[in-house]
Amino acid sequence: MYRISKQDLISGFQKLGVKPGMELEVHSSLKSFGYVEGGAVTVIDALKETVGCNGSIFMPSLRLSPMLPLTDADKKLGITCKIKILSADEEHSAMGLIADTFRQMSDVLTGDGIFRVSAWGKNADKVSHGFQYLIDNNGKALQLGVDIYRLTSMHYVEDLLPQKIRDIFKPSEEVNKIYPPDQWFIETGEPPVKPWYTIQKMAFDNGVIKKELVGKCTCMFFNIWDVVGLYQRELKNNPYKLYGIEE
Repeated sequence: MYRISKQDLISGFQKLGVKPGMELEVHSSLKSFGYVEGGAVTVIDALKETVGCNGSIFMPSLRLSPMLPLTDADKKLGITCKIKILSADEEHSAMGLIADTFRQMSDVLTGDGIFRVSAWGKNADKVSHGFQYLIDNNGKALQLGVDIYRLTSMHYVEDLLPQKIRDIFKPSEEVNKIYPPDQWFIETGEPPVKPWYTIQKMAFDNGVIKKELVGKCTCMFFNIWDVVGLYQRELKNNPYKLYGIEE
């Protein structure tokens, strides 16, 4: 069995470019590493040691379940995504074991609301600002075994989405009666293309994403705004083309 230690992780993070004093948005999949000695706690400890006491780590702690299976009735209603909104103290979520473990640590602060964030380190008290704090302050993103569709900060520029695109995902009143919006996160319909993958490719083409293997885990490291800013630009200039729909 392939085993990875805390020092392996630290060395891998350093090779990616993570340095003391950095502030990170971290999204992760523990199983992507292979067997980690000490599990999720080891990954978190390695991150803390790599950024040091003058750095900060922010992870998503969204109160959302994993995507739930769709029934035949759901499909007839056009539902493409069904997620339960969890209670504030739910132990496990769709964020993964590393993020869930991080949120429950005694030295970690967690914000409020459904789309909350948890943080540790020098500027953990900025947690109420969510990932916007990192966007505004040269924060970096570290994607551990996950791709751009786990980069929560991308949503922070989606106020620019035209209503026609928003309507693709908007549940009908009939759906909302069955799945009340205060208890469920529901989407109906999906765009012809995956727009965030277009942004990810642009970012790779522009050389702003560094990719390395840490253990068996494919990791990506980049300046958050270098990627989110590309999305903002495309939403301003080419939103319908980006989403593959007619204006």
